[in-house]
Amino acid sequence: MKKILFLFITGLTVSASYSQDVSDALRYAQDNITGTARYRAMSGAFGAVGGDLSALSVNPAGSAIFNTNQVGVSFSNQNIKNNSNYFGTQTSEKENSFILNQAGGVFVFKDRNPNNGWNKIAIGAMYENTNNFNNSVFSAGTNPTNSVDGYFLAYANGIPLGRITNNPYEDLTYREQQAFFGFDGYVINPVADNPNNTAYISNVPAGGNYHQENEIYTRGYNSKASFNISTSYKERLYFGANLNVHVTDYRRTSSFYEYNNNPLETYETISNLRFNNELYTYGNGFSFQLGAIGKVTEALRLGLSYESNTWYTLYDEVSQSLFTTTETSAGDTFDNPVNPNVVNVYDSYTLQTPDKWTLSAAYVFGKSGLISIDYSTKNYGNSKFKPTNDDGFRGVNADISSALKRNDELRIGAEYKINQLSLRGGYRFEGSPYKNKNTIGDLNSFSGGLGYDFGGTKLDLAYSYAHRKSNQGFFSTGFTDGANINSKLNNVTLTLLFAL
Repeated sequence: MKKILFLFITGLTVSASYSQDVSDALRYAQDNITGTARYRAMSGAFGAVGGDLSALSVNPAGSAIFNTNQVGVSFSNQNIKNNSNYFGTQTSEKENSFILNQAGGVFVFKDRNPNNGWNKIAIGAMYENTNNFNNSVFSAGTNPTNSVDGYFLAYANGIPLGRITNNPYEDLTYREQQAFFGFDGYVINPVADNPNNTAYISNVPAGGNYHQENEIYTRGYNSKASFNISTSYKERLYFGANLNVHVTDYRRTSSFYEYNNNPLETYETISNLRFNNELYTYGNGFSFQLGAIGKVTEALRLGLSYESNTWYTLYDEVSQSLFTTTETSAGDTFDNPVNPNVVNVYDSYTLQTPDKWTLSAAYVFGKSGLISIDYSTKNYGNSKFKPTNDDGFRGVNADISSALKRNDELRIGAEYKINQLSLRGGYRFEGSPYKNKNTIGDLNSFSGGLGYDFGGTKLDLAYSYAHRKSNQGFFSTGFTDGANINSKLNNVTLTLLFAL
């Protein structure tokens, strides 16, 4: 069928909405254990301990535990290995990155008046890289049933043919653009060759055994700048608050390849294709935290903290291209590049991530060490894209509520001191945020480390290992097959602290 020639355009175009899905909301809602080496070595179980720069990120009352001013900086090396299994074919990919993990300081102001119960105020400021998005995943295998043609058909069916052939690419909605790619790349054909046609069929020969490869490369970070204030009453009760400013910068490049040598069903069919997608999301957000710590006895401490929803203002930029090869029954082949060279710049939107509660307990063995436990809960199903009256956001918010659930997290940490030397260990369990527990599974993490107090300077080192399984579809619509991914994360953190 003769296609209408499309004039390639280079530049920027503004559109109303982009096709967000559940994974987009979850990406900015999930927590990671980051921060100082002491904090990481004890798996973040610091809600009732305090006295550590990263403890402020769990319970802002923790800064009032400090007796002296302290500043510090932490660096981390992260290595992640993703083992993929796609219909029995095993592949593996690694990614290594080195980052400034955390930097900050706490300054303590004491009232020497013994008659004043409110005898201390602490003020802190901290920067944290809360999520490192640097990652690589490669999957390959032979799909016995489904082709990626289902993706283009899902978007195209219901759209008039005249809409995608008689309008410039930049004037099309995201859904219409996906239909355009399928049509102009010969992946799909209209049932009837007239502008009012709204039904389409595949041009990929049936029969299964589609060799498929999917490459995903992500880069970027979530960061948080926190401004803290806390106070103590008679060194028995501690109260604190944080104001947090969040910044996100996320880039995702994916390339999907499919090949088949199935018998031709018509004169021309698609033998292979490569579909490239690039997403750039950036923006900022705001949240606050409240916390309290109480000394039940000199040894036993209890803590309670609340972290509000984070309200993000986000921007998306998307570019796509499709390259297909048509094979004829006469044995000829033709390349069909569809590359508009257009970056879709979408209107800003709001993402509201869920709030979080943390209950903590710690038992301190004098100057010999401590044992600490934190329990946190967060309902990921409460994540929302706004404005909620937007048709697209209404649908994805319903998907979020249906797919995600309340998540519980348990963190246990211990520390033992031998003179100036400290030995540390920890365990962390985080349940799956998905109701099916398969899209993203439970997380198990183990950690350990040591520290040495030189007097006015402390040096801490930590190692942590985390393991999680997942199976997220290569595409969220039409063609949702995906690989089983077994991810193993190794992290080494070094912290240098100075008492002022």
